[in-house]
Amino acid sequence: MSDSALAPVRVRFAPSPTGSLHIGGLRTALYNYLLARQTGGAFLLRIEDTDRDRFVEGAEADIQESLRWVGMDWDEGPDRGGPRAPYRQSERTDRYRDIVQQLLESGHAYLAFDTKEELDAARTAAGDAFAYDAASRMTMRNSLSLPADEVQRLVEAGMPYVVRFKVPERGEPVVFTDLVRGDVSIPLDRVDDQVLLKSDGFPTYHLANVVDDHDMQITHVIRGEEWLPSTPKHVLLYRALGWDAPQFAHLSLILSPTGGKLSKRSADKLGIPVNVAQYRDVGYDPRAVVNFLALLGWNPGDDRERFTLPELVDAFSLERLGDAPVTFSLDKLAWFNGLYLRDTPAEDLAAMALPAVQAKHPDVTLDALVPVADLMRERIAFANDLADFDYFFEDPAVYDEAGVAKRWKPEHSAALVRAYADAVEAAPSFDAETLETLLRQTADAAGVKAADLIHPVRIATTGTTAGASLFHTLEVLGRDAVVRRLRTAADRLG
Repeated sequence: MSDSALAPVRVRFAPSPTGSLHIGGLRTALYNYLLARQTGGAFLLRIEDTDRDRFVEGAEADIQESLRWVGMDWDEGPDRGGPRAPYRQSERTDRYRDIVQQLLESGHAYLAFDTKEELDAARTAAGDAFAYDAASRMTMRNSLSLPADEVQRLVEAGMPYVVRFKVPERGEPVVFTDLVRGDVSIPLDRVDDQVLLKSDGFPTYHLANVVDDHDMQITHVIRGEEWLPSTPKHVLLYRALGWDAPQFAHLSLILSPTGGKLSKRSADKLGIPVNVAQYRDVGYDPRAVVNFLALLGWNPGDDRERFTLPELVDAFSLERLGDAPVTFSLDKLAWFNGLYLRDTPAEDLAAMALPAVQAKHPDVTLDALVPVADLMRERIAFANDLADFDYFFEDPAVYDEAGVAKRWKPEHSAALVRAYADAVEAAPSFDAETLETLLRQTADAAGVKAADLIHPVRIATTGTTAGASLFHTLEVLGRDAVVRRLRTAADRLG
Protein backbone atom coordinates (compact mmCIF):
# COMPACT_ATOMS: atom_id res chain seq x y z
CA MET A 1 0.00 0.00 0.00
CA SER A 2 1.42 3.39 -0.96
CA ASP A 3 1.50 6.12 1.65
CA SER A 4 -0.95 8.18 -0.38
CA ALA A 5 -3.52 5.42 0.22
CA LEU A 6 -3.00 5.45 3.98
CA ALA A 7 -5.65 6.85 6.26
CA PRO A 8 -4.53 9.92 8.22
CA VAL A 9 -1.80 8.74 10.56
CA ARG A 10 -0.85 9.86 14.05
CA VAL A 11 2.91 9.88 14.51
CA ARG A 12 5.19 11.35 17.12
CA PHE A 13 8.73 12.57 17.56
CA ALA A 14 9.69 11.80 21.14
CA PRO A 15 13.18 13.04 22.05
CA SER A 16 14.73 13.05 25.50
CA PRO A 17 15.88 16.47 26.78
CA THR A 18 19.37 15.22 27.62
CA GLY A 19 21.17 17.67 25.33
CA SER A 20 20.89 19.42 21.99
CA LEU A 21 18.96 17.70 19.22
CA HIS A 22 21.18 15.22 17.36
CA ILE A 23 21.28 15.43 13.55
CA GLY A 24 20.13 11.81 13.41
CA GLY A 25 17.17 12.68 15.59
CA LEU A 26 16.22 15.40 13.13
CA ARG A 27 16.08 12.78 10.37
CA THR A 28 13.71 10.69 12.49
CA ALA A 29 11.52 13.73 13.09
CA LEU A 30 11.56 14.54 9.36
CA TYR A 31 10.27 11.13 8.26
CA ASN A 32 7.50 11.26 10.85
CA TYR A 33 6.58 14.77 9.75
CA LEU A 34 6.49 13.84 6.06
CA LEU A 35 4.18 10.89 6.63
CA ALA A 36 1.83 12.97 8.77
CA ARG A 37 1.61 15.81 6.27
CA GLN A 38 1.25 13.48 3.29
CA THR A 39 -1.70 11.61 4.79
CA GLY A 40 -3.35 14.64 6.37
CA GLY A 41 -2.64 13.20 9.79
CA ALA A 42 -1.10 14.58 12.98
CA PHE A 43 2.53 15.07 13.96
CA LEU A 44 3.05 15.12 17.73
CA LEU A 45 6.01 16.36 19.73
CA ARG A 46 6.42 14.46 23.00
CA ILE A 47 9.18 15.11 25.51
CA GLU A 48 10.43 11.92 27.17
CA ASP A 49 11.99 13.44 30.27
CA THR A 50 11.83 10.57 32.76
CA ASP A 51 15.62 10.18 32.95
CA ARG A 52 16.11 12.87 35.55
CA ASP A 53 19.81 12.08 36.03
CA ARG A 54 20.59 13.11 32.45
CA PHE A 55 18.10 15.96 32.16
CA VAL A 56 19.65 19.13 30.70
CA GLU A 57 18.06 22.50 31.34
CA GLY A 58 17.22 24.22 28.08
CA ALA A 59 17.34 21.05 25.99
CA GLU A 60 13.59 21.07 25.33
CA ALA A 61 13.79 24.63 24.02
CA ASP A 62 16.71 23.62 21.78
CA ILE A 63 14.67 20.74 20.34
CA GLN A 64 11.74 23.00 19.53
CA GLU A 65 13.97 25.72 18.07
CA SER A 66 15.79 23.17 15.88
CA LEU A 67 12.54 21.79 14.48
CA ARG A 68 11.26 25.27 13.74
CA TRP A 69 14.55 26.21 12.10
CA VAL A 70 14.03 23.59 9.38
CA GLY A 71 10.34 24.42 8.98
CA MET A 72 8.77 21.48 10.80
CA ASP A 73 5.77 22.43 12.92
CA TRP A 74 3.85 20.04 15.14
CA ASP A 75 0.12 19.70 15.71
CA GLU A 76 0.20 18.66 19.36
CA GLY A 77 2.92 19.14 21.94
CA PRO A 78 3.93 20.53 25.31
CA ASP A 79 3.92 24.13 24.10
CA ARG A 80 0.52 24.05 22.39
CA GLY A 81 -1.40 21.28 24.09
CA GLY A 82 -3.81 18.96 22.34
CA PRO A 83 -6.52 16.38 23.01
CA ARG A 84 -4.02 13.89 24.48
CA ALA A 85 -2.16 16.24 26.82
CA PRO A 86 0.07 16.38 28.73
CA TYR A 87 2.95 15.77 26.33
CA ARG A 88 5.80 15.70 28.85
CA GLN A 89 6.29 12.31 30.47
CA SER A 90 7.25 13.89 33.78
CA GLU A 91 3.67 15.22 33.94
CA ARG A 92 2.15 11.77 33.36
CA THR A 93 3.65 9.77 36.26
CA ASP A 94 0.29 9.05 37.90
CA ARG A 95 -0.88 7.39 34.69
CA TYR A 96 2.22 5.18 34.55
CA ARG A 97 1.84 4.12 38.17
CA ASP A 98 -1.79 3.16 37.54
CA ILE A 99 -0.68 0.97 34.64
CA VAL A 100 2.07 -0.61 36.75
CA GLN A 101 -0.47 -1.45 39.42
CA GLN A 102 -2.68 -3.00 36.76
CA LEU A 103 0.22 -5.16 35.55
CA LEU A 104 1.08 -6.21 39.10
CA GLU A 105 -2.49 -7.25 39.78
CA SER A 106 -2.72 -9.22 36.53
CA GLY A 107 0.53 -11.07 37.25
CA HIS A 108 2.43 -9.48 34.36
CA ALA A 109 4.83 -7.57 36.62
CA TYR A 110 6.61 -8.07 39.96
CA LEU A 111 8.72 -6.21 42.52
CA ALA A 112 12.50 -6.66 42.46
CA PHE A 113 14.61 -5.69 45.49
CA ASP A 114 18.05 -6.48 44.07
CA THR A 115 20.69 -3.94 44.98
CA LYS A 116 23.20 -2.61 42.48
CA GLU A 117 25.89 -4.71 44.19
CA GLU A 118 23.82 -7.87 43.86
CA LEU A 119 23.13 -7.22 40.19
CA ASP A 120 26.81 -6.47 39.53
CA ALA A 121 27.79 -9.73 41.25
CA ALA A 122 25.28 -11.70 39.16
CA ARG A 123 26.62 -10.15 35.96
CA THR A 124 30.20 -10.89 36.98
CA ALA A 125 29.35 -14.50 37.72
CA ALA A 126 27.41 -15.07 34.51
CA GLY A 127 29.42 -12.82 32.21
CA ASP A 128 27.82 -11.74 28.95
CA ALA A 129 25.20 -14.46 29.35
CA PHE A 130 23.45 -12.77 32.30
CA ALA A 131 19.88 -11.65 31.78
CA TYR A 132 17.15 -10.98 34.29
CA ASP A 133 14.71 -13.47 32.82
CA ALA A 134 12.77 -16.65 33.46
CA ALA A 135 15.99 -18.61 33.91
CA SER A 136 17.55 -16.30 36.49
CA ARG A 137 14.71 -14.49 38.23
CA MET A 138 14.18 -17.25 40.80
CA THR A 139 17.74 -16.80 42.08
CA MET A 140 17.31 -13.05 42.55
CA ARG A 141 15.54 -11.07 45.26
CA ASN A 142 12.05 -10.34 44.00
CA SER A 143 8.41 -10.97 44.76
CA LEU A 144 8.44 -14.14 42.66
CA SER A 145 11.28 -15.78 44.59
CA LEU A 146 10.52 -14.50 48.12
CA PRO A 147 7.66 -15.45 50.45
CA ALA A 148 4.78 -13.00 50.45
CA ASP A 149 5.36 -11.99 54.07
CA GLU A 150 9.02 -11.21 53.32
CA VAL A 151 7.99 -9.06 50.37
CA GLN A 152 5.54 -7.20 52.59
CA ARG A 153 8.21 -6.69 55.26
CA LEU A 154 10.70 -5.27 52.73
CA VAL A 155 8.12 -2.87 51.32
CA GLU A 156 7.07 -1.65 54.78
CA ALA A 157 10.70 -1.25 55.78
CA GLY A 158 11.23 1.10 52.86
CA MET A 159 13.53 -1.23 50.93
CA PRO A 160 14.10 0.30 47.47
CA TYR A 161 12.65 -1.73 44.63
CA VAL A 162 11.91 -1.59 40.95
CA VAL A 163 8.99 -3.10 39.08
CA ARG A 164 9.89 -5.55 36.32
CA PHE A 165 7.80 -6.98 33.51
CA LYS A 166 7.33 -10.75 33.66
CA VAL A 167 8.19 -12.17 30.27
CA PRO A 168 6.35 -15.49 29.64
CA GLU A 169 8.54 -18.50 30.40
CA ARG A 170 7.44 -20.37 27.32
CA GLY A 171 5.38 -19.78 24.22
CA GLU A 172 5.66 -18.69 20.63
CA PRO A 173 8.37 -16.24 19.55
CA VAL A 174 7.51 -12.56 19.51
CA VAL A 175 6.66 -11.79 15.89
CA PHE A 176 5.94 -8.38 14.43
CA THR A 177 6.11 -6.75 11.01
CA ASP A 178 8.54 -3.91 10.53
CA LEU A 179 7.58 -1.64 7.63
CA VAL A 180 11.25 -1.27 6.68
CA ARG A 181 12.66 -4.71 7.51
CA GLY A 182 9.75 -7.05 7.02
CA ASP A 183 8.74 -9.80 9.46
CA VAL A 184 10.85 -10.01 12.61
CA SER A 185 10.78 -13.00 14.98
CA ILE A 186 12.45 -12.99 18.41
CA PRO A 187 12.45 -16.08 20.70
CA LEU A 188 11.16 -15.44 24.22
CA ASP A 189 14.45 -16.52 25.77
CA ARG A 190 16.10 -13.49 24.18
CA VAL A 191 13.76 -11.03 25.91
CA ASP A 192 14.61 -10.06 29.49
CA ASP A 193 12.36 -8.83 32.29
CA GLN A 194 12.82 -5.14 31.64
CA VAL A 195 12.35 -2.61 34.42
CA LEU A 196 9.06 -0.75 34.10
CA LEU A 197 9.20 1.52 37.13
CA LYS A 198 12.48 2.69 38.62
CA SER A 199 13.17 3.01 42.33
CA ASP A 200 12.71 6.81 42.07
CA GLY A 201 9.11 6.28 40.99
CA PHE A 202 9.72 7.32 37.39
CA PRO A 203 8.91 4.95 34.52
CA THR A 204 11.52 3.59 32.16
CA TYR A 205 11.44 4.33 28.46
CA HIS A 206 9.80 0.96 27.78
CA LEU A 207 6.74 1.54 29.94
CA ALA A 208 6.20 5.24 29.25
CA ASN A 209 6.70 4.77 25.54
CA VAL A 210 4.04 2.08 25.26
CA VAL A 211 1.53 3.84 27.51
CA ASP A 212 1.96 7.17 25.74
CA ASP A 213 1.73 5.71 22.25
CA HIS A 214 -1.49 3.97 23.25
CA ASP A 215 -3.01 6.98 25.02
CA MET A 216 -2.05 9.32 22.20
CA GLN A 217 -3.46 6.93 19.58
CA ILE A 218 -0.18 6.68 17.67
CA THR A 219 -0.68 4.62 14.52
CA HIS A 220 2.92 4.43 13.26
CA VAL A 221 6.16 4.41 15.25
CA ILE A 222 9.06 5.57 13.05
CA ARG A 223 12.29 5.54 15.02
CA GLY A 224 15.99 4.69 14.84
CA GLU A 225 17.40 1.21 14.37
CA GLU A 226 18.80 1.24 17.91
CA TRP A 227 15.27 0.70 19.24
CA LEU A 228 14.68 -2.47 17.21
CA PRO A 229 15.89 -4.83 20.02
CA SER A 230 13.42 -3.17 22.41
CA THR A 231 10.41 -3.73 20.17
CA PRO A 232 9.70 -7.33 21.35
CA LYS A 233 9.45 -5.98 24.91
CA HIS A 234 7.00 -3.37 23.76
CA VAL A 235 4.93 -5.88 21.81
CA LEU A 236 4.67 -8.08 24.93
CA LEU A 237 3.60 -5.08 26.98
CA TYR A 238 0.88 -4.22 24.49
CA ARG A 239 -0.37 -7.79 24.69
CA ALA A 240 -0.32 -7.86 28.49
CA LEU A 241 -2.39 -4.67 28.58
CA GLY A 242 -4.81 -5.87 25.93
CA TRP A 243 -3.89 -3.07 23.54
CA ASP A 244 -3.25 -3.07 19.79
CA ALA A 245 0.32 -2.19 18.89
CA PRO A 246 1.06 0.51 16.32
CA GLN A 247 2.93 -0.28 13.12
CA PHE A 248 6.72 -0.08 13.48
CA ALA A 249 9.34 1.26 11.07
CA HIS A 250 12.96 1.21 12.21
CA LEU A 251 15.26 3.47 10.21
CA SER A 252 18.67 2.61 8.86
CA LEU A 253 21.76 3.30 10.93
CA ILE A 254 23.73 6.46 10.10
CA LEU A 255 27.44 5.65 9.81
CA SER A 256 30.48 7.84 10.29
CA PRO A 257 32.58 8.30 7.12
CA THR A 258 35.20 6.05 8.73
CA GLY A 259 32.68 3.37 9.70
CA GLY A 260 30.68 2.69 12.84
CA LYS A 261 27.72 4.61 14.17
CA LEU A 262 27.84 8.40 13.85
CA SER A 263 28.26 9.11 17.55
CA LYS A 264 29.29 12.37 19.15
CA ARG A 265 32.76 10.97 19.76
CA SER A 266 33.31 9.76 16.19
CA ALA A 267 31.83 12.97 14.77
CA ASP A 268 34.07 15.16 16.92
CA LYS A 269 37.16 13.32 15.68
CA LEU A 270 36.19 14.02 12.08
CA GLY A 271 35.05 17.60 12.62
CA ILE A 272 31.44 16.73 11.83
CA PRO A 273 28.83 18.78 13.71
CA VAL A 274 26.60 16.37 15.61
CA ASN A 275 23.91 18.71 16.93
CA VAL A 276 21.40 20.58 14.79
CA ALA A 277 22.23 23.86 16.54
CA GLN A 278 25.81 23.57 15.29
CA TYR A 279 24.64 23.39 11.68
CA ARG A 280 22.54 26.49 12.22
CA ASP A 281 25.40 28.36 13.86
CA VAL A 282 27.94 27.40 11.18
CA GLY A 283 25.62 28.81 8.54
CA TYR A 284 23.99 25.85 6.82
CA ASP A 285 20.79 26.60 4.95
CA PRO A 286 17.96 24.68 6.66
CA ARG A 287 16.57 23.68 3.26
CA ALA A 288 19.87 21.99 2.43
CA VAL A 289 19.88 20.13 5.75
CA VAL A 290 16.33 18.85 5.18
CA ASN A 291 17.08 17.84 1.59
CA PHE A 292 20.25 16.00 2.62
CA LEU A 293 18.65 14.17 5.55
CA ALA A 294 15.64 13.09 3.50
CA LEU A 295 17.92 11.20 1.10
CA LEU A 296 19.94 9.68 3.95
CA GLY A 297 17.99 6.42 4.01
CA TRP A 298 15.11 7.18 1.63
CA ASN A 299 15.15 6.72 -2.14
CA PRO A 300 12.75 8.76 -4.30
CA GLY A 301 12.85 6.07 -7.01
CA ASP A 302 14.64 8.17 -9.64
CA ASP A 303 17.77 10.29 -10.02
CA ARG A 304 16.25 13.44 -8.63
CA GLU A 305 18.14 14.90 -5.67
CA ARG A 306 16.73 18.33 -5.02
CA PHE A 307 13.50 18.60 -3.02
CA THR A 308 11.82 21.37 -1.08
CA LEU A 309 9.97 20.38 2.06
CA PRO A 310 6.54 20.52 0.32
CA GLU A 311 7.96 18.45 -2.54
CA LEU A 312 9.22 15.87 -0.05
CA VAL A 313 5.75 15.66 1.45
CA ASP A 314 4.37 14.77 -1.98
CA ALA A 315 7.13 12.30 -2.87
CA PHE A 316 7.78 10.52 0.43
CA SER A 317 6.99 6.84 0.80
CA LEU A 318 7.64 4.42 3.65
CA GLU A 319 8.09 1.73 1.02
CA ARG A 320 11.26 3.43 -0.20
CA LEU A 321 12.98 3.57 3.17
CA GLY A 322 16.03 1.32 3.13
CA ASP A 323 17.36 -0.88 5.90
CA ALA A 324 21.04 -0.77 4.86
CA PRO A 325 23.32 1.55 6.86
CA VAL A 326 23.97 4.93 5.24
CA THR A 327 27.16 6.97 5.44
CA PHE A 328 27.04 10.60 6.51
CA SER A 329 28.88 12.82 4.01
CA LEU A 330 29.68 16.38 5.02
CA ASP A 331 30.86 17.04 1.45
CA LYS A 332 27.45 16.07 0.08
CA LEU A 333 25.72 18.30 2.58
CA ALA A 334 28.00 21.20 1.61
CA TRP A 335 27.09 20.56 -2.04
CA PHE A 336 23.40 20.83 -1.18
CA ASN A 337 24.12 23.98 0.77
CA GLY A 338 25.77 25.58 -2.23
CA LEU A 339 22.75 24.75 -4.38
CA TYR A 340 20.39 26.59 -2.08
CA LEU A 341 22.72 29.53 -1.47
CA ARG A 342 22.85 30.23 -5.20
CA ASP A 343 19.06 30.54 -5.23
CA THR A 344 18.85 32.64 -2.10
CA PRO A 345 17.97 36.31 -2.69
CA ALA A 346 21.00 38.50 -2.15
CA GLU A 347 19.20 40.43 0.59
CA ASP A 348 18.55 37.23 2.54
CA LEU A 349 22.06 35.92 1.95
CA ALA A 350 23.54 39.19 3.20
CA ALA A 351 21.33 39.11 6.29
CA MET A 352 22.54 35.59 7.06
CA ALA A 353 26.17 36.60 6.68
CA LEU A 354 26.00 39.99 8.41
CA PRO A 355 26.82 38.82 11.98
CA ALA A 356 29.95 36.98 10.80
CA VAL A 357 31.05 39.92 8.66
CA GLN A 358 30.44 42.47 11.40
CA ALA A 359 32.44 40.33 13.84
CA LYS A 360 35.50 41.22 11.71
CA HIS A 361 34.32 44.50 10.21
CA PRO A 362 31.89 46.19 12.60
CA ASP A 363 31.10 49.13 10.32
CA VAL A 364 29.75 47.05 7.44
CA THR A 365 26.02 47.60 6.88
CA LEU A 366 23.45 45.26 5.41
CA ASP A 367 23.00 47.53 2.39
CA ALA A 368 26.73 47.43 1.69
CA LEU A 369 26.83 43.66 2.00
CA VAL A 370 23.98 42.92 -0.44
CA PRO A 371 25.98 43.55 -3.66
CA VAL A 372 28.87 41.49 -2.24
CA ALA A 373 26.51 38.59 -1.59
CA ASP A 374 25.04 38.89 -5.07
CA LEU A 375 28.48 38.82 -6.68
CA MET A 376 30.03 36.03 -4.61
CA ARG A 377 27.13 33.58 -4.26
CA GLU A 378 28.66 31.19 -6.82
CA ARG A 379 31.94 31.04 -4.90
CA ILE A 380 30.76 30.19 -1.41
CA ALA A 381 29.33 27.13 0.32
CA PHE A 382 28.12 29.02 3.40
CA ALA A 383 26.77 32.51 3.89
CA ASN A 384 29.41 33.13 6.56
CA ASP A 385 32.11 32.58 3.92
CA LEU A 386 31.48 36.17 2.80
CA ALA A 387 33.37 37.26 5.90
CA ASP A 388 36.55 35.73 4.41
CA PHE A 389 36.63 38.21 1.51
CA ASP A 390 38.20 41.02 3.51
CA TYR A 391 39.06 43.08 0.44
CA PHE A 392 35.40 44.03 0.03
CA PHE A 393 35.48 45.74 3.41
CA GLU A 394 38.99 47.15 3.79
CA ASP A 395 41.97 48.05 1.61
CA PRO A 396 44.51 45.21 1.15
CA ALA A 397 47.25 45.28 3.75
CA VAL A 398 49.41 42.83 1.82
CA TYR A 399 49.56 41.55 -1.74
CA ASP A 400 49.86 37.92 -2.85
CA GLU A 401 53.64 37.44 -3.19
CA ALA A 402 53.48 34.75 -5.86
CA GLY A 403 50.97 36.80 -7.81
CA VAL A 404 53.10 39.92 -7.65
CA ALA A 405 56.20 38.01 -8.76
CA LYS A 406 54.33 36.58 -11.75
CA ARG A 407 51.94 39.32 -12.76
CA TRP A 408 53.41 42.68 -11.66
CA LYS A 409 55.97 43.78 -14.22
CA PRO A 410 58.50 46.32 -12.89
CA GLU A 411 58.87 47.89 -16.32
CA HIS A 412 55.29 49.01 -16.79
CA SER A 413 52.68 47.75 -14.26
CA ALA A 414 52.87 50.75 -11.93
CA ALA A 415 52.51 53.24 -14.79
CA LEU A 416 49.62 51.27 -16.31
CA VAL A 417 47.80 51.09 -12.97
CA ARG A 418 48.22 54.84 -12.39
CA ALA A 419 46.91 55.58 -15.88
CA TYR A 420 43.91 53.37 -15.25
CA ALA A 421 43.26 55.09 -11.91
CA ASP A 422 43.21 58.46 -13.69
CA ALA A 423 40.78 57.15 -16.30
CA VAL A 424 38.44 55.64 -13.68
CA GLU A 425 38.47 58.81 -11.62
CA ALA A 426 37.58 60.96 -14.63
CA ALA A 427 34.96 58.63 -16.12
CA PRO A 428 31.40 60.05 -16.27
CA SER A 429 29.93 56.71 -15.14
CA PHE A 430 31.08 53.85 -12.92
CA ASP A 431 29.83 50.40 -13.89
CA ALA A 432 31.33 47.09 -14.96
CA GLU A 433 30.92 47.75 -18.68
CA THR A 434 32.54 51.17 -18.47
CA LEU A 435 35.36 49.86 -16.30
CA GLU A 436 36.19 47.14 -18.83
CA THR A 437 36.12 49.61 -21.74
CA LEU A 438 38.44 51.99 -19.88
CA LEU A 439 40.89 49.20 -19.08
CA ARG A 440 41.13 48.03 -22.67
CA GLN A 441 41.56 51.61 -23.88
CA THR A 442 44.33 52.16 -21.33
CA ALA A 443 46.11 48.97 -22.41
CA ASP A 444 45.76 49.82 -26.11
CA ALA A 445 47.17 53.31 -25.53
CA ALA A 446 50.21 51.78 -23.83
CA GLY A 447 50.65 49.16 -26.55
CA VAL A 448 50.19 46.16 -24.23
CA LYS A 449 47.67 43.34 -23.98
CA ALA A 450 44.61 43.77 -21.74
CA ALA A 451 45.88 40.90 -19.57
CA ASP A 452 48.96 42.94 -18.76
CA LEU A 453 46.69 45.36 -16.94
CA ILE A 454 43.88 43.08 -15.75
CA HIS A 455 46.10 41.07 -13.42
CA PRO A 456 47.88 44.06 -11.82
CA VAL A 457 44.53 45.78 -11.30
CA ARG A 458 43.14 42.72 -9.48
CA ILE A 459 46.23 42.50 -7.30
CA ALA A 460 46.08 46.24 -6.54
CA THR A 461 42.39 46.29 -5.62
CA THR A 462 41.99 42.93 -3.86
CA GLY A 463 45.49 41.77 -2.94
CA THR A 464 44.70 38.45 -4.66
CA THR A 465 45.05 36.88 -8.10
CA ALA A 466 41.64 35.18 -8.36
CA GLY A 467 38.03 35.93 -7.67
CA ALA A 468 34.76 36.85 -9.28
CA SER A 469 34.52 38.96 -12.44
CA LEU A 470 37.10 41.72 -12.05
CA PHE A 471 34.96 44.51 -13.41
CA HIS A 472 31.91 43.57 -11.35
CA THR A 473 34.21 43.34 -8.33
CA LEU A 474 35.45 46.88 -9.00
CA GLU A 475 31.86 48.08 -9.38
CA VAL A 476 31.01 46.65 -5.94
CA LEU A 477 34.13 48.18 -4.37
CA GLY A 478 33.14 51.66 -5.56
CA ARG A 479 34.97 54.40 -7.42
CA ASP A 480 36.76 55.98 -4.42
CA ALA A 481 38.09 52.66 -3.11
CA VAL A 482 39.23 51.50 -6.55
CA VAL A 483 41.10 54.74 -7.36
CA ARG A 484 42.69 54.85 -3.91
CA ARG A 485 43.80 51.20 -4.03
CA LEU A 486 45.21 51.47 -7.54
CA ARG A 487 47.40 54.42 -6.60
CA THR A 488 48.47 52.91 -3.29
CA ALA A 489 49.57 49.66 -4.97
CA ALA A 490 51.44 51.57 -7.68
CA ASP A 491 53.37 53.46 -4.99
CA ARG A 492 54.01 50.41 -2.80
CA LEU A 493 54.88 47.90 -5.53
CA GLY A 494 56.65 50.38 -7.83
